[in-house]
Amino acid sequence: MSQPFGYDSSILPSILASARPYNPKLGITGAFICRHDIYRQLIEGGEDAIDTLFERISHDDRHLGVNVLKQPKVDGRLFPDWVMLRDPAHSWLWPPEEVNLGAIIDASAEALQQGFIRAAAEASCPPSRSPQHAANGCDQ
Repeated sequence: MSQPFGYDSSILPSILASARPYNPKLGITGAFICRHDIYRQLIEGGEDAIDTLFERISHDDRHLGVNVLKQPKVDGRLFPDWVMLRDPAHSWLWPPEEVNLGAIIDASAEALQQGFIRAAAEASCPPSRSPQHAANGCDQ
């Protein structure tokens, strides 16, 4: 979880443009759920790869207050075919008022995962890692 620094409509494409070529090199998949007041990201991959990516995110000036909320061990990936799925807050469970009161910080791992499960289910485009995919209007 982090807070956006200077959030506007160009920030999300910028973050995704840097994540999508970088993440496959580390074997990273996942999803990025964003809203004007907060970012949530589910990162999947090997422990060393996740640590490397987290270090990169922690030093990215587009994020403020980067925190790991939960780090459960899981058997499989929720987003195995998505370099980084974009969800512009369609899958949020908490309104801004509840976030400000600490709802996300206090949430269980299962509750945190629900938004990402919803994002995975709602992903309307078939996963692809090709530039043509994005050019055809699918925002992976």
